[in-house]
Amino acid sequence: MAKGYWIALVDIDDIEAYKAYVTANAIPFRKYGARFIVRGGAANNVEGTVRSRTVVIEFPDYQSALDCYHSPDYAQAKALRVDVSKADIVVAEGYDGPQPDPTTSTQ
Repeated sequence: MAKGYWIALVDIDDIEAYKAYVTANAIPFRKYGARFIVRGGAANNVEGTVRSRTVVIEFPDYQSALDCYHSPDYAQAKALRVDVSKADIVVAEGYDGPQPDPTTSTQ
């Protein structure tokens, strides 16, 4: 079964207030099996528009990722975030299909 992901691009306006969101989101993230893959580290915008912080969170499956976002616990956490940051968040299903063959050359 393919994993689920939250892909978030975030600008934080008030880092001190945002810390309350980080504390609160730990509850639903733990409940739904979330694991941070990318959490605001170094990033290089090579194409398109992004925000100052990139976050990728992995869930055991797509449904868990959706359920977490729509949960009452996350709604409480989100309420702490919306007035102190701007975010674009996508919930996406991972890919378990075939990958490019590394032995094939395109030259």
